[in-house]
Amino acid sequence: MTQAEQDGWAVVTVAGEMDLTSSPAVRQKVHDAVADGRRSVVLDLSGVRFCDSSGVGVLIGARRLMRSCAGRLRIVLPEHGEPGTVGGAHVNRVLAALGVRRLFDVYPDLGAATDDAARPLSA
Repeated sequence: MTQAEQDGWAVVTVAGEMDLTSSPAVRQKVHDAVADGRRSVVLDLSGVRFCDSSGVGVLIGARRLMRSCAGRLRIVLPEHGEPGTVGGAHVNRVLAALGVRRLFDVYPDLGAATDDAARPLSA
């Protein structure tokens, strides 16, 4: 997991798994960004190949936190993983299956997510 800045957005990039073990670190990165005064956060999940209920809980919690501070949360989830990978597509399926995909502003790539003129993908 890494944290960077791009075009005024705090970008938290997560790869691998968002599960009971790794989810607290993702939650902390979002909280740290808000504590540092950041109100525009992108979670780049394009490299996440597995997400369980704790990962979904972190996403919902991040959305709630950003809304409570009048912030913006965008998520990078390609509709289909890159050729030869499953990154992002799994998370898309999990969120859709749980009926919470529509709660998030989802973008196909980091460039679109940090572009204020870009529109999110439809749910």
